[in-house]
Amino acid sequence: MFENVVVVQSAVSAFNNAALVAPAFLWWAILALPLFAFVYFCGNMFLERIGWKQNNLLKPFALTAVGFTLVWIILFGGNYDVLRDNITLLPFVVAAITFMSAFFMGAYTKDIKVAPWRELSRGNKIKRTSFVLLVLLFVGLSDLHTWWGPILQIGALAAGGMFGRKSKYQPSLVPGMLIVMLATTIAILMQPEYFRFGQLGSLTPLHLLFLLFIGVCAVATMALRNIKPRKRIRKSAYVKLKWLARLMTVLCIALFVFTESVPVFLGTLVMVGILFAMSIWHAEDVSPHISDKTLALVLMAFGTVTVMPVITSLGILYWINTPQVDFWKQIKFLL
Repeated sequence: MFENVVVVQSAVSAFNNAALVAPAFLWWAILALPLFAFVYFCGNMFLERIGWKQNNLLKPFALTAVGFTLVWIILFGGNYDVLRDNITLLPFVVAAITFMSAFFMGAYTKDIKVAPWRELSRGNKIKRTSFVLLVLLFVGLSDLHTWWGPILQIGALAAGGMFGRKSKYQPSLVPGMLIVMLATTIAILMQPEYFRFGQLGSLTPLHLLFLLFIGVCAVATMALRNIKPRKRIRKSAYVKLKWLARLMTVLCIALFVFTESVPVFLGTLVMVGILFAMSIWHAEDVSPHISDKTLALVLMAFGTVTVMPVITSLGILYWINTPQVDFWKQIKFLL
């Protein structure tokens, strides 16, 4: 019992158990409440100062959110001693997120002609080369658990950016942003210790609830944007199907809270999607602005969990700059 490994494991376990009752992201969010209040009341003044038009915020907000997520996934991960085996899928998931984020950013910045790159190229080539090498160094350091890790991550960033710049296809703003955020959420669930959410791979109930909230709001956003109300299901059949879907959804949520399993999380989102799709398809009419509110909730929750106040602030600003609706009255028909 006095072997070094046992002592270290015991110390790590004690530290982890203490962290489980005090999730850091929650306390960061509480400490940031004055900042969020300032954003709520004065954020539009900042938007006017930087030239972002209040009636067209989706594109700059999406690019900012995906860009910060790309930086976060590169710099925040990297607890290599806790990767559970040499065939873990997490490095490939991180590379996929890096590729998707770089592709998204490249596709929407292809019209920007090398500024601030032009400023770098006005001097000698050493500045430009140093800038590129510094970026590649940070990307390579995001995966050092094997010799091919840096090659994988650097290749994902370079390929995504190049294909995005050269491609004629531009991914849709909302689905592209939601896919990046959901993929990052799944990566956190796969091995939370890799992203410093707990040394032994456990998440607090608040972590699980926030991650589930991100997924549910993302599914609601996609359903509200893509499914049209048809009023096709008869009332008697709809009531029975709705209660069955509710029961299955609650069971999936309970199973996810107990297991913290990625497949169960994805299954829960599928059940939530079926429940929401059924509700929308049965409805006579749905306000077109509810999806804007659910998208704002995704941004706020994702920024809170990942401790990125910028993304949380984007969610607050998107909420107050979209048409106001009685949100609870309009959204409760989905449940």
